[in-house]
Amino acid sequence: MKKTWLLGFGFFSISITWALYNAFVPFFLDPFLKSAAWIGFMMTIDNYFALFLQPWIGNRSDRTVSRFGKRMPYLLIGMPLAALFVILIPFHTSLLTLVLFMMLMNLAMSLYRSPTIALMPDITPEGKRTKANGVINFMGGVGGILAFAGGSLLYNQNRSFPFIAAAVITLLSLWILYRFVPVRGSGSTPSSAPQEGSRIKLRGELDRTTVLLLIAIFFWFVGYQGVESLFTLYGKHHMGLQESAASFSLTFFSLFFVLFAIPSGWLGNRYGKKKIILTGVAGLFLVFAAVPFIGTVGPLRALLALGGIFWACININSYPFIVSTGSEASIGTRTGLYYLVSSLAAITSPPLLGLIIDQFGYASLFVVASASLLIALLFLTMVRHDGKTAGAGSETATLNG
Repeated sequence: MKKTWLLGFGFFSISITWALYNAFVPFFLDPFLKSAAWIGFMMTIDNYFALFLQPWIGNRSDRTVSRFGKRMPYLLIGMPLAALFVILIPFHTSLLTLVLFMMLMNLAMSLYRSPTIALMPDITPEGKRTKANGVINFMGGVGGILAFAGGSLLYNQNRSFPFIAAAVITLLSLWILYRFVPVRGSGSTPSSAPQEGSRIKLRGELDRTTVLLLIAIFFWFVGYQGVESLFTLYGKHHMGLQESAASFSLTFFSLFFVLFAIPSGWLGNRYGKKKIILTGVAGLFLVFAAVPFIGTVGPLRALLALGGIFWACININSYPFIVSTGSEASIGTRTGLYYLVSSLAAITSPPLLGLIIDQFGYASLFVVASASLLIALLFLTMVRHDGKTAGAGSETATLNG
């Protein structure tokens, strides 16, 4: 598992960068854009890049042949560029330069996000992938917590310091990955894996199992992303909490997600990914359905802590599940598909749930979020793959229409 912990530095750097970006870039946009809707839209740029670029990058990395392996070339290009542009963001001189640096940073991160994630199944046998995913998500969660804890201290010293720190961590993580993480498909002549990968097509990966699973992933991310984006406003306007109290309440969700990341990976490996995901989706549905009946902060935080555990059951096992339903040569392609649907959910969920809140009030937030999880549960029960055996089994009919 040593190489898995080393690979976790890739997740660690990505999580720190995104956490700092999401925390402080809105402050830079605020003097230029007085509309919260426009600020929210600008903060979704990364999801649009993920929607259009990451499936293509993931598929292309499956077919890449180089002396650095299949994935590493994308890291060697994308991570230094991302480090450069994240440093430039706080030094913007106008809205134009700020948006330019934001877009360039998001573009650079799109170059290496899918290949970085795909490194995990590349170097990890099928039977150990859920545990490995738990480890790297644990490191990613720790990175996010450190970003929130240390980023505010650095920002108080100088608004550029958090971004410089993120760039240094990104470059250090690249060195660790390049130096210590083994790569597959390296060499000057094509290996069998890249040759097989060259025949992988996105459309050919959309068998019945994959489509049902992608739909389920979309709907549980709709519920999660909507709550994540709008919860503080729910706490303030519906429950009457102070802004700081509403924001701090989310820490319980994140903390218990991190604490349960590794155990949920072990459970997925022990009992099957589908069973643990089903448990997580059903549990998070019950948590979200119960929140509207809570009127005080103590029980709310207890429910959010329980929700973090159930979200770990879902999130830690879902990516290894989508990978396990395909071939080894399609890992990058399936990584791209996974981030395609999660990014599509991240784009559609906040404005959709915001529109519903405008019509029916903040009480509707958790009603819609729990309904979305119920739909995800329905589609997940239709998946016949157990999440323990590799390959899609008998469900190989490609969707042609």
